[in-house]
Amino acid sequence: METAKKVGDNIKLARKNKGLTQSEVAGLMFMTQQQYSRFENGVFELNYGQILKLCEIFEITPNYLFGFED
Repeated sequence: METAKKVGDNIKLARKNKGLTQSEVAGLMFMTQQQYSRFENGVFELNYGQILKLCEIFEITPNYLFGFED
């Protein structure tokens, strides 16, 4: 579960760097804000498609998402 929390923290940072709200990202991901919030909080783990979509939205790499680069 530690990985999910680390990824969630990186998602949150990337979202804030883009100036987006959780609700805005949730809409782009076709889910509710509550569902999206669970990813940022490390409660739920992302699937491959969701990882790629978030990388596209935030203009980041999967390596950044998983904390392998700054």
